[in-house]
Amino acid sequence: MSVRHTDGSAGDANYGTIGQSYSNYRQPEPRIAAVIDAALGDARTVLNVGAGAGSYEPVDRDITAVEPSASMRSQRPAHLSVAIDAVAEDLPFPDKHFDAAMGTFTIHQWPDLKAGLSEMRRVTRGPVLILTCDPDEVQSFWLNDYAAQVLSTEARRYPSMAAIRDGFATEIDILPVPIPLDCRDGFNEAYYGRPEMLLEDGARLSCSAWSFVSPEVAAGYIARLRTEIEDGRWDEKYGQLRTQPEFQGSLYLIVSQG
Repeated sequence: MSVRHTDGSAGDANYGTIGQSYSNYRQPEPRIAAVIDAALGDARTVLNVGAGAGSYEPVDRDITAVEPSASMRSQRPAHLSVAIDAVAEDLPFPDKHFDAAMGTFTIHQWPDLKAGLSEMRRVTRGPVLILTCDPDEVQSFWLNDYAAQVLSTEARRYPSMAAIRDGFATEIDILPVPIPLDCRDGFNEAYYGRPEMLLEDGARLSCSAWSFVSPEVAAGYIARLRTEIEDGRWDEKYGQLRTQPEFQGSLYLIVSQG
């Protein structure tokens, strides 16, 4: 059974606390959205599980959104459908009800991954898409040099590709998703060439892994990053990333075909 926080959040992070400015920093990135849209094919009815504030929901399809957090549901823009208060492990829909299903940056929040993926597969006729990060690659990012506990926490939370395959009980396609330099979706790796963004409280608060370290530890990490940006040491080590058009980090789109 899912543990629900006071605002309904059902994962290990309380979005009633960390989700207040989420939609200011976590905007859908069009180039990532295009990868998702292509994988959805000709699906007309699409279920979005862990829909949050609605990032990556196609506006030209019939979307049903599921989101347990009240604070996240309240941030959905007016042009999107009202999200249903439900959790991945117990979807209130009949078998094979949707043409396709999707979940973006959500499965690491689920208390029971296998149950959630099984439910998505149950209610979907066609492809099920999961946008997530490979935990084996998370700590390769430069931020690990400054905030090791943040990225080690993030790596522990993301399920392995093998666990996702087992959850679907079927073969999966694993598609790498390049991250553009000006990525609008503010997850940690989105700032690969813009380290100054991670000095902003709101940017870090919108990356849930930061909520698992104490304020004192986080302050120490940010103080060092700020110092090395200001004195040029960050640029000495990583400055080429400031003009690198794309970054292949740990981001992947997992597709389970129907």
